[in-house]
Amino acid sequence: MNKTILATAILIAIVGVALSSLHAADDSVVIPAKISAADMTGSIFDRPNMIETKHGSNTTLDVTTLLSSDRKFASGMYESQKVRFEVTEPYGVDEFMYFIKGSVTLTSSDGSVQVINAGEAVTIPKEWTGIWDTEGYTKIWVIYSEDGSGL
Repeated sequence: MNKTILATAILIAIVGVALSSLHAADDSVVIPAKISAADMTGSIFDRPNMIETKHGSNTTLDVTTLLSSDRKFASGMYESQKVRFEVTEPYGVDEFMYFIKGSVTLTSSDGSVQVINAGEAVTIPKEWTGIWDTEGYTKIWVIYSEDGSGL
């Protein structure tokens, strides 16, 4: 009887290890991409996938939280210091942005001006051209690129 109990226990342990290994190797598990309240205070930029880029005196921090399997849709958080640049070619992607800190002034090619402040959102169409001007900001972004080339 003890041999039966021991054999059963060993079998259960082997099956358990096999199943846990199977689950760990399963890359098909899909979970939602969350940006927590703590992330929004800046801790998201401590993640290992954070990308820091310097353009002259401007430093940006960018974390992608989701990239769709077809590479056409992505989301994340971005922080930029003071910068001004002219978008002379179409923007290239449709982008929704929600500003957590700071603001941006968008001057469209026709001269119309929109100021987007912290707590506000804007969606920029892929065809947009104009001037992007900011003293600095942190935003949550969501991008759609029909052919996936803009991501």
